[in-house]
Amino acid sequence: MQSTLIASVLAASLALVANAQATDPAAIARQALDRLDAGEYAQVEQSFGAQMAAAVPADKLKAVWESLPAQVGKATGRGAAEASAQGDATLVRVPLHYEKAELMATFAIDGAGKITGFVVQPAQSAAPAPTVAADAPHIERDLPVGYGERALPGTLAMPKGDGPFPAVVLVHGSGAHDRDETIGPNKPFLDIARGLAAQGIAVLRYEKRSKARPQDFTSGPFGVDEETTFDGVLAVDALRKTAGIDPKRVFVLGHSQGGMMAPRIAAMSGHVAGLVLLAAPARSLLDIVIEQNRRLAVLDDGKTSDAERDAIAALVEQVRIARDPATDPATRSVLGLPVSYWRTIDSVDAVAEAQSVALPMLVLQGARDIQVVDADWGRWRSAFHADKRVAFKLYDKLNHLGIAGEGDGNLAEYNTPGHVDASLIDDVANWIKAH
Repeated sequence: MQSTLIASVLAASLALVANAQATDPAAIARQALDRLDAGEYAQVEQSFGAQMAAAVPADKLKAVWESLPAQVGKATGRGAAEASAQGDATLVRVPLHYEKAELMATFAIDGAGKITGFVVQPAQSAAPAPTVAADAPHIERDLPVGYGERALPGTLAMPKGDGPFPAVVLVHGSGAHDRDETIGPNKPFLDIARGLAAQGIAVLRYEKRSKARPQDFTSGPFGVDEETTFDGVLAVDALRKTAGIDPKRVFVLGHSQGGMMAPRIAAMSGHVAGLVLLAAPARSLLDIVIEQNRRLAVLDDGKTSDAERDAIAALVEQVRIARDPATDPATRSVLGLPVSYWRTIDSVDAVAEAQSVALPMLVLQGARDIQVVDADWGRWRSAFHADKRVAFKLYDKLNHLGIAGEGDGNLAEYNTPGHVDASLIDDVANWIKAH
């Protein structure tokens, strides 16, 4: 799930076509945002190509865009647009300021001035990962995942010494995440990677494909395997081929949606020694997304406003459309993503797939998690409570990111600087060393 509530709720990928009069990518992005803010959804639709006009009509644009204030408060402005080359496309990022959160709108614009991708997600911290100290017990180096121009940038945290070392692949939650799984000022994958490497375990973290190469999803159908599974398998393969790594002790740690997909990665790879599932959904993401929105609506004041109620009703209808066998798979529904994508998500039964691979597992859950909740934890426990290969740990004070806090969980925590709890990292390290 795109590993935060906002990410899973707001990762709306909408394919648009730019105004033919605009040639500057930043201007194209600003114009699209201006039209959305003005409620000119029909005008935006009129600028679509035929395929996109059919897939993303004005009513779906309206449902996605107008759901944002119900979840993150009123819009308070925008930051400056920043453009960068990305293969044959130009990526334009525009900060979006809301009362309760900082979001980032990212556009992919082709050479003809057409917007081929558009995603809104939590803004990531601009601060780069701190460098590894010279006296640290590990080093970091580049290790790409995949081959050729489609390869994803990755970082290997490698313990110092001769090895061979056990190793872990980190698999992101839902959303277009960087290799650190940056959420606001927090970098949970950076914390986990360096914490494990300091204890003699190599860790590979990499840019998620939707982050590094959004253009890979702009033509033809795609599903959760193209988004997550295939790259996880490639990451396992990259580690197994790396000098100093024990190829028989490569593990997968999946967070949120990454935990849901970890059993499938293991099955497809055939070379995974065990799984660590951190805040992993055990039910359909379509059902969970509805739950999340209902939970989010009452977090602040215990009430659901009319606007929030309308947004939830629209989401419920989008889920119904996505699950209707009569719906064209190309139709964009929940969060602006194609029905074909959601059908691949809906077909995943993480618990059944974990039972099928029959690997050692460590299942971890924060009791203050507002995204993956007791119902999921309970299903994992019920399915594997008698399996001696599976261990469980529930942390009273941890949220969805594995960061400690007090009181009930809330959305604002994601914008509060923190670090993954050291005891959780220690538990993962000890479990891996025992396997």
